[in-house]
Amino acid sequence: METMLDYINQEQETLESIIESFDVAQTDVKHVKHCLILATGSSYNACLSAKNYIEETAPVYVQIEEPFNFLHYGKIDPNIDLIIAVSQSGKSTSTIQAVEKLTQTRSIKTIALTSDAKSPITKVVDEVVELNMGIEMVGFVTKGYSATVLNLMLLGLRIAYQNESVDQVKLKSELSELKNAIRQINLVIEKTNEFWLKNQADLLAGSRFITIGYGPNLGTAKEFETKFTETVRLPSQGFELEAYMHGPYLEANGNHSLFFIENDNRLHERSHILKTYLSEYVAACYTITTSAISEPKTLSLSIETPEKISPLLLVIPFQYLAYQIATGKGIDLNKRIFDDFDQVLKSKI
Repeated sequence: METMLDYINQEQETLESIIESFDVAQTDVKHVKHCLILATGSSYNACLSAKNYIEETAPVYVQIEEPFNFLHYGKIDPNIDLIIAVSQSGKSTSTIQAVEKLTQTRSIKTIALTSDAKSPITKVVDEVVELNMGIEMVGFVTKGYSATVLNLMLLGLRIAYQNESVDQVKLKSELSELKNAIRQINLVIEKTNEFWLKNQADLLAGSRFITIGYGPNLGTAKEFETKFTETVRLPSQGFELEAYMHGPYLEANGNHSLFFIENDNRLHERSHILKTYLSEYVAACYTITTSAISEPKTLSLSIETPEKISPLLLVIPFQYLAYQIATGKGIDLNKRIFDDFDQVLKSKI
C-alpha cells in the first residue's frame, strides 16, 4: 500500500511529465478576461497558490469561491466569462451543484480540473482538463495538490498566449522557469529531511502549529493548515502575514510552534521583524525560505525562482513534515477514521 510519503517522492517525476506534455492550444480560452474558480479544501488552497501566477502572466481577473457558501449566498459577477471547477476526485457535491446552478441562467464556458476523467463533475462542464497525475489513493493529497497548482499555472499561461499578452519567446521563458523549479523538488525533499532530523524532538513536542505567509504563499500557509489538521490532528492554522498581526498574535504562548514562509520579496523584512519579536514568547520560530540563509531552525532551500512560482516548492516541506510528525506521534495515516462521514454528510458523491 502506497503512503503519503510515496506520493511526495513522486512529485518531481509527475510534474515533469505534466509540463512536458503541455499543449498551449489544448483548451480554447481566447477572450477570457474574468475567471471564477470554484474549489474547496486543498483544491481551494491550490487555487490561492496559483492565483498570483495567473494574474501576473495573463490579462485576466481571478475570483476564487468556496462553492457551498457561494451556491447558497453568492451572486455571480456579470463579467465572468469562464468558470473553472477544481476537484481532484471529481466528486465534490457542492462544486458540482454550484456549476449546475450558475450555468442555468446564462451561458458561461465551464472547465473542470480533475484527476478522474470519468468522475461526476465531468458531466456538468463543457471541457475537462485532466491533472495527469493518476489517482491518489491516500486521502491526504500531496502529489495531487502540486499537480493542481501546476495545471492552474499552465492554464494561466494558455490564457496569456491565446490572448497575445505573451509571445512565443516569453512562453518558452515561462516554461523554462517552471521546469527549473520542478527539477529541484527532490532536492527540496532531501533538505527538508535534514531539517526534520535536526529539529525532530522539538517538532514532535509541538502542540499548536501556526504558519505565516504572504502573497502567493498565503495558499501555502492555508494548505499547511489543511494538511497538519488532517494528519497531525492538533490545532493548526495558516495566516496571511498582516492578518496575523491584527489579533491572532495575542494568542501566542510557550506552546506555539510558528513557521514563517519567506522568499525574496519586499515583505520579507516585515516577516523577519515579526519572527524576531515573537521568538521570545513562543516555543519555537522556524523559517522555510527559498533564500540561502544559515540560521538555526531555518530550512534554507537556496533556490532562485520567481515568487509567483515559489508555491510549487515551498509547500513540499509542509507535506513532508506533516507526514513525519504524524507518524512520529504514532498516528497510522493508512487507517481510515470517520469512515461513514461522506455517506452521512453527502459532501462527496
